[in-house]
Amino acid sequence: MARERRSATSATKAARGIRARLRPLERAAFFKGYAEKQYKNLIMGGSGAFGNAATQLEAMAVKGGTYAYGSYPDLDEMFKQQGAELDQKKRGAILEKMQQIVNERTMYAPIWQLAFINGHGPRVGESGFGLIPGFAYTGPYEYITLKSG
Repeated sequence: MARERRSATSATKAARGIRARLRPLERAAFFKGYAEKQYKNLIMGGSGAFGNAATQLEAMAVKGGTYAYGSYPDLDEMFKQQGAELDQKKRGAILEKMQQIVNERTMYAPIWQLAFINGHGPRVGESGFGLIPGFAYTGPYEYITLKSG
């Protein structure tokens, strides 16, 4: 499956005029090089990191972040500002603005969207699919119900 994904990704880029050379690496070597910023131009990486928006922005978009290859001074300042903000709504607004800026400046470009084949049986009352927008699994588990009888 990984080989097909790599081929499809390379072919899609080539069709749009983006020349790229695929360099497969073992996982540990890839993440070591990624954190040490050894790769240039185009990197296909994904984050399954736990945490909230601040945690993920710190790693990916703020100066000194583990996977940040560069930064913007305004984003760095906004990150410091949200860290010192005590009002939860103001902090949330700052983080949302930071996410919007990252998106507008195309610091990270989505290559594909995950799609899962999921199902549930006839005994399930409320499956949990779609209760959390963008979440590919069933959840929250407390809301999954069975039909009586």
